[in-house]
Amino acid sequence: MSKLKSAFFCQHCGFESAKWLGKCPSCHQWNSFVEEIKQKSAKPIPHWRPDQKNNPVTRLEDIPIVGEQRIICSDTELNRVLGGGIVRGSIVLVAGEPGIGKSTLFLQVGLQMQNLKVLYVSGEESDQQIRLRAERIPFRNPEFYLLTETNTSAIFQEVKKLQPDLIIIDSIQTLQTDLIESSPGTVSQIRECAAEWQRFAKASHIPVFLIGHITKDGAIAGPKILEHMVDTVLQFEGDRHFAYRLLRTLKNRFGSTHELGVYEMTGAGMKPVLDPGDILMGEKDDSLSGVAIAAGIEGMRPFLIEVQALVTGASYGTPQRAVTGFDGRRLQLLLAVLEKRGGFAFSARDVFLNIAGGIKVEDPAIDLAVLCALLSSFDDQLLPKNMCFAGEVGLSGEIRSVNRIDQRIAEAAKLGFEKMLIPRNNFKNLPATKLSIEIVPVGKVEEVYRLLF
Repeated sequence: MSKLKSAFFCQHCGFESAKWLGKCPSCHQWNSFVEEIKQKSAKPIPHWRPDQKNNPVTRLEDIPIVGEQRIICSDTELNRVLGGGIVRGSIVLVAGEPGIGKSTLFLQVGLQMQNLKVLYVSGEESDQQIRLRAERIPFRNPEFYLLTETNTSAIFQEVKKLQPDLIIIDSIQTLQTDLIESSPGTVSQIRECAAEWQRFAKASHIPVFLIGHITKDGAIAGPKILEHMVDTVLQFEGDRHFAYRLLRTLKNRFGSTHELGVYEMTGAGMKPVLDPGDILMGEKDDSLSGVAIAAGIEGMRPFLIEVQALVTGASYGTPQRAVTGFDGRRLQLLLAVLEKRGGFAFSARDVFLNIAGGIKVEDPAIDLAVLCALLSSFDDQLLPKNMCFAGEVGLSGEIRSVNRIDQRIAEAAKLGFEKMLIPRNNFKNLPATKLSIEIVPVGKVEEVYRLLF
């Protein structure tokens, strides 16, 4: 019997080394190498692999142009983040924190596919547990099949018999292939199992969803090459203390990478939120200072977000900076601009910032709303009623233009706002048509303060 081969793999990026290293030369992480058995002496052949010859070299002009064949599902939010539906033969990786609702969402997606044969492969829960969860979801699919198995060879045998139209794997970290000797969840196992499903999806034109775990740092568990192998990467996120969940596109070979889907977790599953504007504005009280409404955009969707700020005297020697849903380094930048350009002594104050709804926003156009909320709390003065903001703040205190200002204005007008502050450069490019909302152009931080306070 031949000796089993072993190697050392980086748990962060999957870099392979013949010996143990203290620091990974690829991702520069310390103490990340673990030893894994590399492969067996005899390599079994996957049951699904078709007998076919190698593809010949083809001239580009001789390849026929075929449009993408998509499966339109009943979940409008999933269609949005995927770019218009599920592409046949694609492989989609969905990652999120434990307990956030990944399994519930895609169990619901499978039950909604009324005209498709769906195979749900679970390596984490029993048949009875999944059956009990399915009872809470108000959808039924007579062609929904369940398989509780972790060995890829056994799964491919069942796939060959069933011939499904859609496959959902929950989760990729629990699968194990006979090609690798190491235990499930290791770098080599995750990489090889994902490679098998990638080859299967491309050869059979059957779409595959891979549900994955994330690490404590928020990164997708497993080697970084896992994200390169798949066609689409979706991040399912949200605050477990709130009922709303966000499905964010991180990578998409068939559509935009800036789309956002909003769900509400209910007792009957995940409910798509078609108009998130009212939700993300929270319970706005016009009699409180430190609250501003920002006109943001995620992907193709505009919505309004409530920004809450609290500025108080520092109780201890070092002022505190606490941020939820916003980039903390961006907040430090805005505070420095206000102190340098406006003369506000934020360096001696505690500053707390929160985005209502438990979501995380990356749109730079909410800078102006954050700045106004900080000034409102600093002076303890109310902002004008029914006013919203859109604009990026530069280091010299200028209000920089933002993209798609017309959609932001239309969304604010639809929700009943009467006045909106926008960058002066955006105001110059607005069409001459009469708007139902008053537009106020601003160019500097000083103008904003004089105008509001």
